[in-house]
Amino acid sequence: MTRTRTPRQKRAKQTVSDITEAGFIVVAREGVEGLTTRKVADMAGVSVGTLYEYFAHKDEILEAIQGQFAEDVVAMIRPLIPELVRKPPRDVVLRLLFAFRDLLQRNNRRYLHTARALGANFSGAHLEPVRRVLGDLAMQYLTHNPELARLPDIPTKAYIMIHGGIATMVQQLSEENPTVSFEQLSEGLADMVRYMIEGGLAEAE
Repeated sequence: MTRTRTPRQKRAKQTVSDITEAGFIVVAREGVEGLTTRKVADMAGVSVGTLYEYFAHKDEILEAIQGQFAEDVVAMIRPLIPELVRKPPRDVVLRLLFAFRDLLQRNNRRYLHTARALGANFSGAHLEPVRRVLGDLAMQYLTHNPELARLPDIPTKAYIMIHGGIATMVQQLSEENPTVSFEQLSEGLADMVRYMIEGGLAEAE
């Protein structure tokens, strides 16, 4: 992302952080369509002129929001890796789902509302760090559980489960009266992964 001015001093960095935080609030409340530089500036408590010193237009604010979101997802996953690689696959899924739920529900569910507002429009460039940390988790998991390397087409199955699971979770958490609880959803997704792995290993024998 290219900004009008790159923050270097502590105060400038705090201003950029405040503007990004305000962007989260506006998107969470009004969706991407409701995002304007005026609303963000008012929410951040800065003038529009100050905002334009760091962000040329609202799309750059949206990029900053996505970048911060991705950073926080990575920061949530990475410390869990040493623990996850020693768990059975089903427990890995459950641990990740509950950790991700906790992240989405921070700050009055701001991340949840943002994830739903962005949907398929989430920038691929900003998703790359998340893909890398999940790839790192997968590689370390296979190192600790080499028998799983016999599974056919792991990347495709992982892609389907991760993206499908996240989309389903965001939908469930967004519903006022969901037909299944989050615990039931998590158990169901974890069971699907277990069945997939057990079936794949049986076919590979």
